[in-house]
Amino acid sequence: MSFDEAVLWERLNKVGKAPLEPDWLGNVYCPSLSADLRKALAERLGLLGNDGWGILKTLLKQHGKQSELIHAAGLCHQPEARDWLIQQLGDQEELELEVLQAMACWGAIVPTLLIKRIFREPSQAMRMAGLELLNFKAYQLSDDELLNLLDDLLNDIRDPVVLSTIRILQRRDGVDISNRIAEVARKGSEATTRAALLALGCIGTSSSQSNLFKLSQSLPTDLHRDLAKKQLAQQYRSWQ
Repeated sequence: MSFDEAVLWERLNKVGKAPLEPDWLGNVYCPSLSADLRKALAERLGLLGNDGWGILKTLLKQHGKQSELIHAAGLCHQPEARDWLIQQLGDQEELELEVLQAMACWGAIVPTLLIKRIFREPSQAMRMAGLELLNFKAYQLSDDELLNLLDDLLNDIRDPVVLSTIRILQRRDGVDISNRIAEVARKGSEATTRAALLALGCIGTSSSQSNLFKLSQSLPTDLHRDLAKKQLAQQYRSWQ
């Protein structure tokens, strides 16, 4: 069955006036439609929760693991959809980025060994997907476990990977965490050095204060030394 895409877009854009039924969305979805339209239809199904997941299951059986259907499975936030996504990860010899991204909100139940496996992947997209999972998992890990898991990512040459890693670490206030972030400040790029200094300022412990003082004396540029001094001064004021 073929559909006029203009008609379908018009129907989607009138959703406020005429709510879309899951069955209608499932009936008009087709892999031959344009990528944007397939994504829009799948997202509408994902946002319908359990009703949408019932249709998505059928579409996945009919058309296979289309990327927009995998994404929608994550959007529907249903336990059965979660279990299906986990099964896909277990069945894969090579991890699929779309499945990892769809699993992001369920990161807390993803095994640490799987996250380690993701971080061994060289691509930036895979590592960023792993960090999204870890956002929901990190609270279950000790400082040592977290540092061991993230050490290689802090040495990544790509700023987005390091910046996302720093954002996870700065939620902790352990001495080893502060020391490792300070090491990034000493050796990082312009962007990661700045992020590391701001992270130390957010941590606000005697360890982060000590690291900021040392950095304010030793960093090679005036800009970064001044930023370290500013973060240090803010900590002093917050303690008064």
